[in-house]
Amino acid sequence: MIENVIEFFKNLPAKKCTECGEKITEQHECYGTKCDKCSELK
Repeated sequence: MIENVIEFFKNLPAKKCTECGEKITEQHECYGTKCDKCSELK
């Protein structure tokens, strides 16, 4: 069963920025929805 869970998370699509649509490099402690460039624009 644990293998199914691992496969599920491996197959999730890449997270994308909500402003520009660029792929976000995810970090385990971050739940942000914007890429670094869009986050810095404010």
